[in-house]
Amino acid sequence: MVPWRTAFFAALLALVAYNFTTPYSPSNLEPTLAGKVAIVTGGSRGIGKGIAIGLGEAGATVYITGRTLSPTSTNTGGPGGKPQKGSLEETCAEVEKAGGKCIPAAVDNGDDNQLASFLDKVVQEQGRIDILVNNAFSAVSQLPKTVGKPFWEKGPEMWDIVNNVGLRSHYIASTHTAQHMTKAKSGLIVNVGSFGGLGYIFDVAYGIGKAAMDRMAHDMAIELATDNVTMVSLWPGLVATENVADGAISGTAERRGAAPGPKFEPTPLMGSPLAETPLFVGRTVAALARDRSKFDLTGK
Repeated sequence: MVPWRTAFFAALLALVAYNFTTPYSPSNLEPTLAGKVAIVTGGSRGIGKGIAIGLGEAGATVYITGRTLSPTSTNTGGPGGKPQKGSLEETCAEVEKAGGKCIPAAVDNGDDNQLASFLDKVVQEQGRIDILVNNAFSAVSQLPKTVGKPFWEKGPEMWDIVNNVGLRSHYIASTHTAQHMTKAKSGLIVNVGSFGGLGYIFDVAYGIGKAAMDRMAHDMAIELATDNVTMVSLWPGLVATENVADGAISGTAERRGAAPGPKFEPTPLMGSPLAETPLFVGRTVAALARDRSKFDLTGK
């Protein structure tokens, strides 16, 4: 078994090696994403919120999905069953403050019919989908509760808790979106993955799901290639989201019997070995979407 720290640093070294050995020029970027239509699933908070803002400030029209439409919505999906911070409307306000256009959509990403209807509606309203970011994940509150228990004590329902809104919903969203992108002979699909797909972290179901998301990106990219659609899996690493700041990680450490770690505040930590900001992840996705050579990365 590969310890998660080993997996993390292996991935980090691979990223550094790639950055220093791959030719790259800002001149290869489209000036903006004006006229492009993007969808970010799970955009109420965290990484999804950062990606929505990053795409919006680059000029894209951004649709975001989630279950928490407004700040007054009841949502106890945070660490310890606490209400989660953030909502679709709050994210859209920040996207528009950054100069973008944002449309919130209250969608249960675990409901196939809701997801399919939403994607069809976007095409009806905009005539296109240029970017899909598969980010939705519903097990944030559950994982810290069960860390330290072996998989056979958690029951088979843990699989659905971790991978229904995640691995499965990403497959469903990609399937419907690909029908439109392949006709247009253009598009970008991003799976928000994790180095947890490379080594053990949190939970067996979590690791399997993240590894499968990487494989999904690889194999879908093969079948999408003839229609010039790019698909990648992105590993953000540790990100200073609202749930991290609220103690999800330090709580996990306590349940594993380790000394509780520090609470990570959601402040700009550019260059810090601890965490990155959600907006940095968003700007990374926006840069990829603007890159004229992004197809060279498909399947990675």
